[in-house]
Amino acid sequence: MKYVFQFGVILAITFIAEMFYRYLPLPVPASIYGLVIMLFLLVTGIIRLDWVKESARYLILIMPLMFIPAGAKLVTMGDMILPVLFPVLITVFVTTIIVMVISGRVTQFIIKKESKNDK
Repeated sequence: MKYVFQFGVILAITFIAEMFYRYLPLPVPASIYGLVIMLFLLVTGIIRLDWVKESARYLILIMPLMFIPAGAKLVTMGDMILPVLFPVLITVFVTTIIVMVISGRVTQFIIKKESKNDK
């Protein structure tokens, strides 16, 4: 019964997020609304972590399984993807390098700042 309650809480938040997506004129996906709503409810204590923790762990555990239909669709749409494959790969490569550089710089900055504070 505990798992039914936990899934119910997650589904209720997902439903609210879908309503936000449907009725708010913002270009924000429903999943982002759901994450923000869940974060807000957890931080404020309206929902306790133990109300959703085990079901959330299960959903994270099976998440790779959820990508199979999307991957299968990509395989069947190869002729449509091929013309834009090179620009997409270049974009992914360049943005990955940018994210790595920025993440490294921010990490170095934080480490230096913390070491100065320790002294």
